[in-house]
Amino acid sequence: MNNMRDNPINATVDFSLDGTQHGFLKVPYSGDDSAWGAIMVPITVIKNGDGPTALFTGANHGDEYEGPIALWCLATELSADSISGRVIIVPAMNYPAFKAGKRTSSIDGGNMNRVFPGDPNGTITEIIADYFSRTLLPLADYVVDIHSGGKTLEFVPFACVHVLDDKEQQARCVAAMEAFNAPYSMMLLELDAAHMYDTVAENQGKIFVSTEIGGGGSADATSTSIAKRGISNVLMHAGILPGEPERHSSIKVDSHDAGCFITCEH
Repeated sequence: MNNMRDNPINATVDFSLDGTQHGFLKVPYSGDDSAWGAIMVPITVIKNGDGPTALFTGANHGDEYEGPIALWCLATELSADSISGRVIIVPAMNYPAFKAGKRTSSIDGGNMNRVFPGDPNGTITEIIADYFSRTLLPLADYVVDIHSGGKTLEFVPFACVHVLDDKEQQARCVAAMEAFNAPYSMMLLELDAAHMYDTVAENQGKIFVSTEIGGGGSADATSTSIAKRGISNVLMHAGILPGEPERHSSIKVDSHDAGCFITCEH
């Protein structure tokens, strides 16, 4: 990550202002359609006084739809008067990929979850990643990244956190995962976590929860409702929304070796 240059993204929202703001992260982009253009990544900030900050993201991969649906609903339905603290909502992190309905960016081919911590001098995908790493994540206490299977995978709906060296931080993440209360819950050790959004958030000490909810290149009422309920539950767990999380049974999934996988190598 290059700290010598400020990120070129300009936010049209004020993160310190109380109330509800719908705006954009303006990513400068000179292309065939506009020599002085910008990619407009939607963002909503809802704030009411002091309190924790929760950062919610969807479409880290552009063909995963449960997150964007649930988060656009949250952005339009959540009232500033109902919360204590701040909620930052980015329904489509990799907006070029989301617009194209592709896992990766239609502009530079970037896989958002493989380029962190990003680079302010890099590609569009790397510039967006750098903005999250150096601007949005430092504002947050809780970070929830809503994934699903996209066009190539279909998952049983689960929330997950990573096995961390800092066991106190891991315990806080597990508590948030349990509050999310997906039908399945699991702990993960990534094969290669070096350039993931998750890793940057965790290295900054954040309470981080990810999900895989559905997939198959579509979303339905059931998978979307799991995402919506989980988001509300985390807000209540954090003390940003009043009330207690709505809890149902959640099956804990674990595997101690690779014997649970069948891999096709042809």
